[in-house]
Amino acid sequence: MVWTREIPSIDPIVAAARLSRLPGLAFLDSAMHHHTLGRVSVLAADPFARFRLREGYATLDGRPLNGTPLEALRACLAPYQLPPMPDLPGFPGAAIGYFAYDFGRELERVVPPPRRAGLTDDIALNLYDTLLVIDHGRDRCLLVATGFPETEAKAREARAQSRLDAFADVLETREPAPSGVPATAALSWNSNFTRQAYEAAVEKVRAYIRAGDIYQANIAQRFSADLPPAFDGFGLYRRLRETNPATFGAYLAFDDLTVASSSPERFITLRGRHVETRPIKGTVRRVADPDEDTRLARALQQNPKERAENIMIVDLLRNDLSRICEPRSVHVPVLCGLESYASVHHLVSVVTGTLREGADALDLIAKTFPGGSITGAPKLRAMDIITEIEGDARELYCGAIGAIGFDGSMDTSIAIRTVFMDRHQAVLQAGGGITLLSEPGPEYEETLTKAARVFAAFEPDEVAAP
Repeated sequence: MVWTREIPSIDPIVAAARLSRLPGLAFLDSAMHHHTLGRVSVLAADPFARFRLREGYATLDGRPLNGTPLEALRACLAPYQLPPMPDLPGFPGAAIGYFAYDFGRELERVVPPPRRAGLTDDIALNLYDTLLVIDHGRDRCLLVATGFPETEAKAREARAQSRLDAFADVLETREPAPSGVPATAALSWNSNFTRQAYEAAVEKVRAYIRAGDIYQANIAQRFSADLPPAFDGFGLYRRLRETNPATFGAYLAFDDLTVASSSPERFITLRGRHVETRPIKGTVRRVADPDEDTRLARALQQNPKERAENIMIVDLLRNDLSRICEPRSVHVPVLCGLESYASVHHLVSVVTGTLREGADALDLIAKTFPGGSITGAPKLRAMDIITEIEGDARELYCGAIGAIGFDGSMDTSIAIRTVFMDRHQAVLQAGGGITLLSEPGPEYEETLTKAARVFAAFEPDEVAAP
């Protein structure tokens, strides 16, 4: 059972600003509205527990846990299981946060990276008993409370009602003043690749393809910049959702890390036993002239290299889902469909399946993480080649951001167009899939196209991109 309270309509960014007065703000933001993908935004704050995994060691509120990482996480979630609630938008309480790309080393035998900055955990999930769900499709705002971590019926109800009152009060207060300072000058970004080095990396991947090692691999640049003191991370996210609105935006505030994401790509969603993944492969920039923009979109749809890249990853994901879904339940209802965003057009496919009886969201993560669209094919060999060429641990980049509901549901995005920041440094990565048909110059330019709108969000307000 959960307790709900409908409240007057409130803008999501205003709600997030008001809830940021509480610790641990989590904002899963459908900034680009869509009738299915961008219909619901979920906000939460003041978690009742914190699960972390770093270097193979799992903890709950700092206390060490036994078992494999996913066994430990499953044990943490077990006391808070709720039955499916298909009529409830969003989640009836959830663990919200991220799985870093480097968590993949806990699931598969792959080569560790030689360098790791250590900004992120391998898993960081906060457990939230009270959520604000904004249903954009129905213009409805709903507070949802579970009463956890209380488990006795009367204590749960008392806590739930108290939390509904408290959150309603916070949401009725005026927006607080920003807690940090906005950017006063554009940041100075440094990459771990020069243009020449990135183009050489493309050629190296092509050589591996010719040798029969792989069919494709995703190679990324890692950009980093020093931040001014007391940098306003939430202000940065506000600008990011203006310059690059996305269906899977996210803002996460942890004790020593802030995440701002404008991802267009769903990794995995699970509702009941229905599984869906939406890989993106194929990108072209958008332009202001409508006729030229349409021409570029059509050319992308007809580009043999981009279509081949997308189809390879669809095959990989069909294989991944077949490891955990019912036999003959995996299908591809959309192949190389066109989706358009603020700065780019993408080719997006949809792969669906039916989760095996008895399996859960964490089993699904175990068989599919990290996403094939940002590794390559075959996945494990591509991951080793990525590590060899990039050198730096990806940390959060190309991991997954999202929520595991207490009702067993899950929705996660691929952590692209994503910045993670501590108090001193911001990191942004951008890459692309390399196939035998790739040309080094255009591949390098594609990484800059993907990063451009995120860079713009860091510029002073008066010069930020519209």
